[in-house]
Amino acid sequence: MSKRGRSLWSRPGVAPGLVSVVLMLAAWWIAAELVGNPRRLPSPAAVWVKLASIAASGELWFHAGATLLRVLASFVIAMMVGLIAGLWMGRSRHADHWLNAALVIALNVPALVVIVLAYIWIGLNEVAAVTAVALNKIPLVTVMMREGARALRPDLDEMARAFRMSPVARLRHVVLPQLAPHIAATARSGIALIWKIVLVVEFLGRSNGVGFKIHLLFSNFDVAGVMAWALAFVIVMLAIDMLILRPWEAGANRWRHDET
Repeated sequence: MSKRGRSLWSRPGVAPGLVSVVLMLAAWWIAAELVGNPRRLPSPAAVWVKLASIAASGELWFHAGATLLRVLASFVIAMMVGLIAGLWMGRSRHADHWLNAALVIALNVPALVVIVLAYIWIGLNEVAAVTAVALNKIPLVTVMMREGARALRPDLDEMARAFRMSPVARLRHVVLPQLAPHIAATARSGIALIWKIVLVVEFLGRSNGVGFKIHLLFSNFDVAGVMAWALAFVIVMLAIDMLILRPWEAGANRWRHDET
């Protein structure tokens, strides 16, 4: 086995993760055998055949690409706005007092209501779709960033003031390095929620994307097709998590281990 292969298998959590996936597939296969009706619960093999057919036809890449673009656009907007709002509320007691009630209300407005209102007010277009998803995620990002800002070390703030660091330099060298673990954790949890909301947005008002295809298959009661499209995008999100977000989170937390 190559050095690269050994390093991949030696990563913590890789082997247990693969075992858990195998167990889930086994449970799925057993449940499908017990139900005995492929139209109600198809087997993993049947769903995989359907997925391969979708990929071969080219539909998978077109619709999954459209969904992924909406996920990334909504994710970037939600993270940027939530980071700024959370940092402001966490660092300013007055801002927290004024905005906390609005934040609680935003957290409790159902996602479906936000999506429907965005489509009514903005129209059935990409702007409405991305805006609706971002608005649903911004309050959660704000809460997590606010808690992270509250946990910043005051001694480092005092050091920054003693060295007369500019606000930009303080943000870059003092605040953001401490917030990095919170940002990474928020990103990992946030992107999982965002893509689920994107599917609802596409289900209700778009003419392409994974959610749109699921809507069509739902109309035909095609369970295998629904599960194939869902599985395809789960694989995409799992790859993003394992190859990008998880290494980023590990790097963001490395300074804590070095400090101890």
